[in-house]
Formats: sequence, C-alpha cells, structure tokens
Amino acid sequence: MLGLALFSDIGKVGDSLSTFNWLMLPAVLGFTIFNYVLRWLKWDYYLRKLGQGTNVSYGQSALLFTAGMVMAVTPGKVGEVLKSGLLKRLNGTPISRSAPIVLAERLTDGLAMLLLMATGLALYPPARPAFVVLVILSVLGLALFQNRRIALGFIAWLERGRLARFAKPLHSFYENSAELLSGRLLIVSTIISVVSWAGECVAMYYVLRGFGAEASGSLLLQSTFIFAASTLFGLVSFLPGGLGASEVSSTLLITTLVKLGEGAATAATIVIRFCTLWFGVLLGIVAMSIFAHRYGLIESEATNLAKEA
Repeated sequence: MLGLALFSDIGKVGDSLSTFNWLMLPAVLGFTIFNYVLRWLKWDYYLRKLGQGTNVSYGQSALLFTAGMVMAVTPGKVGEVLKSGLLKRLNGTPISRSAPIVLAERLTDGLAMLLLMATGLALYPPARPAFVVLVILSVLGLALFQNRRIALGFIAWLERGRLARFAKPLHSFYENSAELLSGRLLIVSTIISVVSWAGECVAMYYVLRGFGAEASGSLLLQSTFIFAASTLFGLVSFLPGGLGASEVSSTLLITTLVKLGEGAATAATIVIRFCTLWFGVLLGIVAMSIFAHRYGLIESEATNLAKEA
C-alpha cells in the first residue's frame, strides 16, 4: 500500500482520501457483509451436503467460516483450510474430508469472477487474451479433475512409491472434491458465488462514487469489471492475498476506465482493499478469538491444527 501510494505521489493520495465522501462507507461495508453472508451460506451448504455438519449449529458454522477469513492473506487463500482444522476440533471430521470444501470455494469463486469480468470485457479489450487463457485453463482443470480414470490412476501410482502414505488421504480428498464439483452442486455454488461477489463489485461502485465519480449504469459496469479483473489477477498471481497484483491492476484500471487521477485511483484502491480484504481479516481475528475462548483452543493447538490443515 505504501509503495503504491509513493508511486502515485503520496501527497495526492492523502489529498484524495481527505475528499472521500465517508457517507458512502456504510454502503461499502454493507455490500461487503452481504458477500460474506452468501459465502458463508455456500460453506454451510457444502458442509451439510457432505454430511460433515454433525453437531455443528448454524452459529458454529458461521463462526468457523468467519475464523477462516483470518487466513485470507495467504496464496490463493489456501490458508482458509484452517476451517477444516477447527471443524475437526468441533466434531472430529478428518481434515482430508472437509478440506475439499475450501478447494471448491476457491474454484467457484474463480468461475464467478470470470463471469463478472466477462460483463465488462468490451470496456477494456487488452484484457481479452488473459480472459481467454483463464477460461481455457479453468475448463481444462475441471475436465481433468472430473476424469476419474486419470485422477485415480495418479493416486494408484502414488501408492506404489515413496509417497504411499499420502495416497489414502488424497483419495478421500479427491472423492469429496469430485462430488462438490459435479453438475448440479457446481452450478448452484457458482450462482451463489456470482451473486455474493457482485456485492463487492457494488461496494467498489460506492467507493468510486465517494471519490467523485458520477452515478450511472456505466460506472456500475466499470466497477464490476475493475473489481473482478483485479481480484482475478491477484488470485492467479498466487501472492499472499493477491497483495501487489490486485492493487496495481485496480489502480491502473480505475485511471484508464473511470478517468480518475492517479492519486484518487490509488486512494480508491486502498479504501476498497481495507473494506473488503482487511475488514474480513479483522472479522476473522475476532471470530478466532471467540472460538479459542469458547472451545478452549490454546495457541499451540491452533498452530498444530493450522500445520495439519
């Protein structure tokens, strides 16, 4: 954030932040929370569908999901598999059985972002080649994953080598993942993801409004494209939380499409990242503290669960 601010002239960034219409903040945070609630519903839907919600109330499910957000600042958010470790603490579900939920969450989130990004491709033609590559990779990845012959053949090969001890948990992981990424489940969860992430695209719209952009349907379309594209670029960069890649691409797209100055574009990026990514991490810290207090989880146990996950 500091590097981006210095590059854009930190004085101009500060001036832009001072002009932000903070009356827009409730709408920004409201649509961000809307995203979190729908993503929790998807997590809970997966949990019940796989029969892993035994003795887990909806309140506990929400606590698990929110605690997992403390690990959002990890490459591809893979650290959110910590939720599987916490679930094991609650009802003994093996991590290898629930970890596929995190994989399914990330894949359906990625598909949703591709669909949202597609709505604004006409606004920024240079992004089309990257979009096509991402679509092809997504389709190939899903096709290979759903090909049981290839997947089970790979697991059988592992059983004959030095990595045989990983074969059994990997087989369990694959069977649960294949179920989550099959036809109807994949469609339903992707639809939920599109609607939930559209909430944060609207949050971006209100951030840009706060920096003086004129309200219009065109601005909403631009906001959707900018947020989806920058989030995707951060995701495929595999940097922790997309840090750097998301911020730079967001700033460049705002200056190009919305025509805000570099200072205002950087300030808008800082605000949307704090109101989405870092707001989620803060909620995760609070939820993790509540979980630790309620279920007696001490630091060493939390560390071991994270390592195992």
